[in-house]
Parts: sequence; structure tokens; C-alpha cells
Amino acid sequence: MEQAAGKNTAGGKMYPPIEPFDRRMLEVGDGHTVYVEQCGAKDGMPVVVLHGGPGGGCSPAMRRFFDPKKYRIILFDQRGCGRSRPHASVTANTTWHLIRDIELIRDTFGIDRWIVFGGSWGATLGLVYAQSHPDRVAWLVLRGVFLATEREFDWFYGGGAGQFWPDLWARFTDLIPADEREDLIEAYHKRLFSGDRGDELKHARVWASWENALASIENDGAMIDSPADYALAFARLENHYFQNRAFLSEDQQILRNMTRIAHVPGTIVQGRHDMICPPQAAWSLHKSWPTSEFRMIPRAGHAVSEPGIAAELVRTTDKLARQRDTLGL
Repeated sequence: MEQAAGKNTAGGKMYPPIEPFDRRMLEVGDGHTVYVEQCGAKDGMPVVVLHGGPGGGCSPAMRRFFDPKKYRIILFDQRGCGRSRPHASVTANTTWHLIRDIELIRDTFGIDRWIVFGGSWGATLGLVYAQSHPDRVAWLVLRGVFLATEREFDWFYGGGAGQFWPDLWARFTDLIPADEREDLIEAYHKRLFSGDRGDELKHARVWASWENALASIENDGAMIDSPADYALAFARLENHYFQNRAFLSEDQQILRNMTRIAHVPGTIVQGRHDMICPPQAAWSLHKSWPTSEFRMIPRAGHAVSEPGIAAELVRTTDKLARQRDTLGL
């Protein structure tokens, strides 16, 4: 989940809020229309921002990691979430549909190559996109890496993280009958797609709040219910993707395909105390990617709003802006 980021950070201050110079609803096929916006400089370095979730949607704060005088910042709500329509729909909604949508956005805006910036699920999507279209990616900036492996699913939905947060884990599991708790993703799937709006919403809010509560190192253990529309889209889409293991053909697909982007440079920013996406995945990615830079943030969890993470992301984008000619953007 992408957490709101609105703080100034030491050594890498986020840029002031800005408004888009272009907003549009783009028909991507299969009955879906996605919200897309452009901010910053029309002739700036193009960067596409991939939000988390799946189903999280983009937020105005995501514009603020980039110098608006130097970047052409492109954000969009992935299929089924945020302002995209139909809302909370999982029909024709897979990783490969999203890869196609990213390419359609790039082509629609007449962009040859761009920087890809994503966190959590956005990092997963960014890696799969780069492996599918390596010639279109000038640099990858990834935060809170998630590789969609069984080890990661088991950590967050099989009790690993629950060992650190047993009280919150109990709230997440108590909603499910004891005989169905061996596969909580499947158990929640039945209820998130039951056809009973009230039951779907009840389970959606608990699904979303389990993740939200663990996002920041500053968490005090509170599980706050999300607004109904957000919770429903977030929970349904995330559950749909996770039940299908991100629609990847094999468990270690991303790591096994890293040779496809061995020449593409990238920066990995990872919170040391990330309870949602533990650092092992980011470290394994770095070791499989010779052109990557690795930045471990000592006192930080998963959220993009963690001061150290936000500061490092801004420092990274500022550095890339100074390398525009070298990157050919």
C-alpha cells in the first residue's frame, strides 16, 4: 500500500504540491477506462509513477518526489481503482493488462523512453514492465520491493508478520472460520466476491487495515478503517492479484528474468524494518542485478512517507535529473 507522503525530509526535501497540466480518461480496452495525469514540465524528463496495492490508486503526494521544472511526471490509476472505471472490477484485470496499459500511455504521449518509478506492488509491476520492454526503460527507481513469491505471500498472509503483531493478526484471522485459515487469501476471496455488498465491505476493510497498520515504523497498533470505496477496490484487486500470484508463470519469475534488464540501471530504496515487504527480497534483487544501486534506510518501515525513504527517493530523482543527457532523455 502506498501511504500518503506530505513531509519535508532532511537532505532531500519533497517538492511543493503541484496541479496537473493534463488530466484525461484513457480507454484501454476490455471495457476499462483509466485515469491519467501529467504534471511538471511538458518538455521535462518523462517518468511514469506506478502505485502500490494492487488497487491503491495514485495520490497528489506522489507528484512531489520530482522537480517539477525538470520532470514530466505521469501518474495513472491502474484498472479498477482510484478514478479508473469500472470501479473495483477484476474483469480483464491482470499484470499483463497493466503492462499493455503502460505501453498505451507511453505511446499516447509520444514518449520513446522514460524513468519507471514504483513502490511495493508498483516495484513488482515496474520490474515486469522493464523485463517486457527493456528498450523503453532508462532507469528504474524502486521502493519496498515485492517479488510476488510464495515466501512473501506466506510471510504476510501465513502468519510471519503476525508473530510481531499478534493482536492485529488475530483481528485479521478471527473474521475467518478456523477450518479455512490455512489459506487466508482464498478465504477472503470467497467473502470479497460473495455478491453481498455488506459482507464484502466488512472483509475489505479488515483486509486493507491489516496492511495499513503495518506500513509505518511509527505505527502504534491502531487499525483504522478505510473509506468504503477505497477499501473495496484495494481489497478486491489485491486479493484477486494475490490469489493468482500476480499472474506470473513461476514462483521466481522476476529474479530468473533479470538477465533481460541486466543493462538497465536502477536504484533500490528499502526500509530496514519493512514488515510488509521484508528486506530479503530487495537484497536478492540487488544481488541479481549488477547495474543496481542499493539503499537500505536504517529506521524505516514500508511506507513511502517514512522520512528516510522519502528523502532518499528525492535525492535519487534529483541525481537522475542531473544526468539527463547521459540517460538520453
